[in-house]
Amino acid sequence: MKKKSFEENLEEAKALVEKLMDNSITLEESIKLYKDGLKAIEDAQKALESAKLKIKKISKDEFGDEL
Repeated sequence: MKKKSFEENLEEAKALVEKLMDNSITLEESIKLYKDGLKAIEDAQKALESAKLKIKKISKDEFGDEL
């Protein structure tokens, strides 16, 4: 299974929020959407942390210090 990009996870989270705002969904559906949304946000956060570490490494390699 292909790992989703930051942007894909963010779009998924947005779509899930839109679905959660639908008053016609059941409580069980709401719980599943909420859980899926948390996972998408967590994955997006991991991608941001990874990017931050890469930027720090590049900065250290290029300039001898961290940002």
